[in-house]
Amino acid sequence: MDRKGFLQSGHKGTLFSSFLYFDMSFMVWVLLGPLAVIISGEFQLDAAQKANLVALPTLGGSVLRLVLGYMTDKIGPKRTGQIGLVLTLIPLLYGWLFASTMGDMYFVALMLGIAGASFAAAIPLASSWYPPQYQGLATGIAGAGNSGTIFATLFANRIAEHYGSWHAVFGLALIPIVLTLIVFTFLAKESPNRPAPKSLTDYANVLKHKDAWLFCLFYSVTFGGFVGLSTYLTIFFNTQYGLSPVRAADFTTLCVIGGSFFRPVGGWLADKLGGIRMLMVLYGIVALLMAGISTLPSLALTTSMLFVAMMCLGMGNGSVFQLVPQRFRGEIGIMTGIVGAAGGLGGYFLPKILGNLKLSSGSFTPGFLILSGIAAACILIIAVVQAEWKRTWIGDGGKVSSTQLDTLHS
Repeated sequence: MDRKGFLQSGHKGTLFSSFLYFDMSFMVWVLLGPLAVIISGEFQLDAAQKANLVALPTLGGSVLRLVLGYMTDKIGPKRTGQIGLVLTLIPLLYGWLFASTMGDMYFVALMLGIAGASFAAAIPLASSWYPPQYQGLATGIAGAGNSGTIFATLFANRIAEHYGSWHAVFGLALIPIVLTLIVFTFLAKESPNRPAPKSLTDYANVLKHKDAWLFCLFYSVTFGGFVGLSTYLTIFFNTQYGLSPVRAADFTTLCVIGGSFFRPVGGWLADKLGGIRMLMVLYGIVALLMAGISTLPSLALTTSMLFVAMMCLGMGNGSVFQLVPQRFRGEIGIMTGIVGAAGGLGGYFLPKILGNLKLSSGSFTPGFLILSGIAAACILIIAVVQAEWKRTWIGDGGKVSSTQLDTLHS
């Protein structure tokens, strides 16, 4: 990689701010994942109800990403990010001071989606500073903010046990969000290359393209798989292997590390090897590992397979967004919101699949087999469409050619 060229081509303060904004927002977004084990004990929730609780923030994030994506296009990603951070304070304050019923918790869960919608501002803010040959790495670094999940899974249940209340977790989470708002305000800069604002008609026009729907599908599996597992694995380890809330969250942390830190690697490898090649390999590995996990082997083996699967899903996130700017360079703000919303929907349905099938069948096996089949289906779809993609808008395997660079810059 041309490290010097990458550092000279963008804006380091903005890239760091985008990462920090996404990182802290992601931490808040998935707070209910680890806390669900403790909260479910207080409210006596069954498997499906637990899944609903951890899935609602993802649903809220999916819907609100479209809103923040539109705002990003109209008023700019920096201002949108500032608004998002301020609004994120609302569910944290409510969860800290007022939430006492399951109705309250469902409200908090949906409102936490504001934090999940941060993707729609953070990625375009970073992406707009970098040329096509560095898109995979730049968006991968900004998108590595999903590592905020690690803070949630590592500390949320420990804090709850230390203070004797899960409410305290929401109160303490206010601190990093306020600090992030300050840093973001001073360091982030709008790119002079930001595309002109689009109308609602432009959004509708984008959805007329088959490729837009395909990217939505692929991202709903990679990002949806990552965030869905991040929010549900604490419940899975607690239920399947009888681990305590803290221990279950610790094992979730181990798995999340793989997906969090390998997203930039996925973007970088996609720049070098091609997004198509990367996605086909990654989906194949995920399909095999999910089938293996469905046998519910020992805790050590399950954790190892989940770590690699999460790593592949994280790399897949970077690979998808290496391809999106090539196809929709002028509509990157629109596509980020739309594709991000689809990713959130994937993350909403994954816990529902695992939780509902666990309740109805008594086992996690059917759920993981379905996840394996979905990943395998993505391989078949890419195999069908890749010839047309290579012929019409990308280089060999999804790499950016010199001709494309001229086209994308024009």
